[in-house]
Amino acid sequence: MITLNDVAKKANVSKMTVSRVINHPEQVTDELKRLVFSAMKELNYRPNVAAKALANNRTQIIKLFILEKMDTTEPYYMNLLMGIAQELDKHHYSLQLVTKNAFDIGACDGYIITGFRNTDFEWIQKLEAPLVLFGENSYGVDYVDTDNQLGTALATEHGIQRGYEHLYFIGIDIDERFEFSREAGYVNVMQKYDKVPQIIRFENRSRFAAAYIQENWAEFPKNSLFICSSDRLAIGIEREILRQGGAIPQDFGVIGFDGVFLDQIAAPQLTTVKQTIVEMGATCTNMLLRKIGQQNAKQGFKVFKPELVIRQSTK
Repeated sequence: MITLNDVAKKANVSKMTVSRVINHPEQVTDELKRLVFSAMKELNYRPNVAAKALANNRTQIIKLFILEKMDTTEPYYMNLLMGIAQELDKHHYSLQLVTKNAFDIGACDGYIITGFRNTDFEWIQKLEAPLVLFGENSYGVDYVDTDNQLGTALATEHGIQRGYEHLYFIGIDIDERFEFSREAGYVNVMQKYDKVPQIIRFENRSRFAAAYIQENWAEFPKNSLFICSSDRLAIGIEREILRQGGAIPQDFGVIGFDGVFLDQIAAPQLTTVKQTIVEMGATCTNMLLRKIGQQNAKQGFKVFKPELVIRQSTK
């Protein structure tokens, strides 16, 4: 049986260094990690995860809550799951996807929660293990998110620079921090150019956005741009404009937010504010594991800069 000593000899490092690479990789340089992992791979060494968990009084399980309805046609959460799972695997942790009604069934070392709403805060406070939110919040809970305000500011600035005269914001009808931030990015740029903000809100479903365009089509002049708080809303807007005979992007423009698959299958393909969901998922994992290792110490937040991806739905 291959032992830590064998790995240490192969990598020409101490046994303590090998142990640290396995149990506390954040404390070791990338060069040492490469040496040790290379030796482990060559020797086909597998750490005894069960023994490690027992010694550290841990389960090696992280629970993920998704507290909102998932659309099976949209891989947003698959990207998030991929980022989380891949990073957990590096640290010999397993991922458990759970529902709100089963959150306290079985032990775990920590939680990653997404789809958080203000009404969830009371029961989340009762969780004993460390947690990190995927999504900004107003409660001081550690989180990872996109710079939502910057994202819509980039979109609005793009629309103005491309010469659109009328810019509408199509928001999600929900009183949550991320939505306030997205609306603020739009409003700030509109005020910068002495333009009057026009905000319409719906449930995050394409059919509601499409119905609004259909019902109010005569009110939208040419050279209008619709800046949407999600790609899902943007697809509804785009489809109905085309159904009404509008020309995209010559007379009407549409910008989405998310950049995860829906923007690419739209026709024309959507200009969108792209989030780095996989990387953000990995960052949630690393933040939570640090928090676990530091006895639930506060970690603050990490905000990622979004990218405006310009495609066929804007001039």
